[in-house]
Amino acid sequence: MDLLNNYQVLDGEIVSLRPLEAKHRAELLAASRDGELSSLWFTSVPDELKIDKYLETAFDQYKQQTALPYVVYHKKANRIIGMTRICNADLTNRRVEIGYTWYAKSFQRTGVNTECKLLLLTLAFEKLNAIAVEFRTHWHNLTSRNAIARLGAKQDGILRNHKIHPDGQLRDTVVFSIICSEWPMVKKSLQYKQFQHR
Repeated sequence: MDLLNNYQVLDGEIVSLRPLEAKHRAELLAASRDGELSSLWFTSVPDELKIDKYLETAFDQYKQQTALPYVVYHKKANRIIGMTRICNADLTNRRVEIGYTWYAKSFQRTGVNTECKLLLLTLAFEKLNAIAVEFRTHWHNLTSRNAIARLGAKQDGILRNHKIHPDGQLRDTVVFSIICSEWPMVKKSLQYKQFQHR
């Protein structure tokens, strides 16, 4: 699994996923303000106070060869509308997670997520030779849970008291995955859904 040599622009019809750079800071903050995403207590979308640490963490994960952070560039709107990431890469066991995904409110349920996931899953299974791709989300984030299920991922289980939030609240994490034998059918389904959004 060669992570770093596969870190390049992933180009789709609606969006392109571009490697994260420090210069994207202002555009990411603007995207976050579209829908006031940082105010959602069950997500980790950065605001002005958290953006620098958020970017630092993403760059550190890349240096440690555990993540490939991308900004989501919307072609028609000609701007960055969110972020996503290949993360928690286990090179030995050829497993990765797709996470840290968020989009400006006005671009949700528009076909953006379908195309982003198609691009990232194609990278994971066809370039990185992954045997499984995980998705994790907060138990209370029903929008995210439903979006993951629509991709064709299956729920593996729930990690109870998985994380402690800064305010001391305990988070239950729902884990989903797609395995390599399921990828051809999932890919076909995503391509069909992508066609419907044209």
